[in-house]
Amino acid sequence: MRLAALTALGVFVLDQATKWLVVWWLGLAHRGAIDLVPPFLNLRMAWNRGINFGLGSSDQDIVRWGLILVALAISGWVWRWVARSAPSRLSRISGGLLIGGALGNVVDRVLFGAVADFLNMSCCGIENPYAFNVADIAIFAGAIGLVLFTREIKPDPVPAKPKPERKRGAGRGKTP
Repeated sequence: MRLAALTALGVFVLDQATKWLVVWWLGLAHRGAIDLVPPFLNLRMAWNRGINFGLGSSDQDIVRWGLILVALAISGWVWRWVARSAPSRLSRISGGLLIGGALGNVVDRVLFGAVADFLNMSCCGIENPYAFNVADIAIFAGAIGLVLFTREIKPDPVPAKPKPERKRGAGRGKTP
């Protein structure tokens, strides 16, 4: 439990710190774009009002609060699962990644009505139009980790009763 909590806290703090640093301190919210290592790493301001890649975007408050409730419900379910089962170390870290990322994006939705996305990566002549943030990376890595590192522990099958040993020569019509 402790490992999942520390991972979630670390991701949450890193996510919120990078958002504050890039969006507000560097002024990306006003500048719109900062090229760091073009085209490989750029900062592009995007306020995401939907799910990943802006799917389901809407300015309606019901969508905003619905996404907040879904993120909190999933985080609560993952937390409960980690607390009640005996997951591996990597599963606990994965759960913490997912929870920390989800809570980081929840804070954005509560404070700003949308998630602050700013990382943009392109390569090899293919321009990526999407932006993401540290929380998105953590959610994705956590979800993949939960799939890969969670294994169901099955109880040992009931052992078959051992057959009584037969003495050599017994039952073959020979007398000892």
